Amino acid sequence: MTLFEVKGWELKQEKIAVGGVVSKKKAKKEKKEKKRQAEAEANAAVQNAETAAITEVVANDQAEEKPQESKKRKADSEHTQTKKSKTKQVEAPAPIVSTTTKLTPLQQKMMAKLSGSRFRWINEQLYTISSESALELIKSQPSLFDEYHAGFRSQVASWPENPVDVFVKQIKTRATTRNVNAPGGLPGLANRKVVVADMGCGEAQLSLDVSKFLAQHNKKNKRKLDIQVHSFDLKKHNERITVADIKNVPLPDESCTIVIFCLAMMGTNFLDFVNEAYRILAPNGELWIAEIKSRFTESGNNANPEDVGQEFVDALKLCGFFH
Repeated sequence: MTLFEVKGWELKQEKIAVGGVVSKKKAKKEKKEKKRQAEAEANAAVQNAETAAITEVVANDQAEEKPQESKKRKADSEHTQTKKSKTKQVEAPAPIVSTTTKLTPLQQKMMAKLSGSRFRWINEQLYTISSESALELIKSQPSLFDEYHAGFRSQVASWPENPVDVFVKQIKTRATTRNVNAPGGLPGLANRKVVVADMGCGEAQLSLDVSKFLAQHNKKNKRKLDIQVHSFDLKKHNERITVADIKNVPLPDESCTIVIFCLAMMGTNFLDFVNEAYRILAPNGELWIAEIKSRFTESGNNANPEDVGQEFVDALKLCGFFH
């Protein structure tokens, strides 16, 4: 208790902001804190997506190892069947969900890493199962096809050259510098028509590029070219594609003059693809293959780089081709 109590003398010891304005340091600190919180929330979302994808991929692999149910157990109640069907849908690998939030460079790097992981997983599945199983997989989960080719486009962007462009260039050069069926020219049927089968075409880029080339060439030149491209893959990504297992395509025997496998010899039964190519190729037809070297170096370590793929070439010869 004070000795003298005079009204107005006892002022409370509180800090008063001059002019009622918040200090610059405090405002800057609050701004940084808000930015830090936003980045933390975005990072948490990315990490949760990555964890969910990895968890569900593992769940999917474990589900494949379980034996099928016996016929007796299939007579369960409708409630149980509905519950099991929902469980199977959850076990499928989680797709990459694009966020509308603007990501920082670090977050973009993390998302790219996650997309790359999923691309590698799908790629491994397609290389380690038969083409028949791959067709069933894509039919049951069509989004896998789109995700795979989105990742593939990202991979190709870092390559010095796209093998599809190499094949298109080969067609253009040989079609414009030599006559069809002439030495050095494109192989054709008796009516000089060139028929190409693009096996495992992806998004059918080769068919699109060849069509554009034909439209320009036939418009400017009197000597018209007749080139037809059949494109086959596991999903009808556009109107140029026919859905088929490339070990058995809907084409007659000896109906094609060129068969192309551009990074498409995926699956454990890839030699069936070669036999199918032999079936649909006309006499003097050509088989064009572009594949990564590691695909042909599984049985041994070749010291000479020129010998890489020699075993595969020998297998092609056994199927009736010559090199």
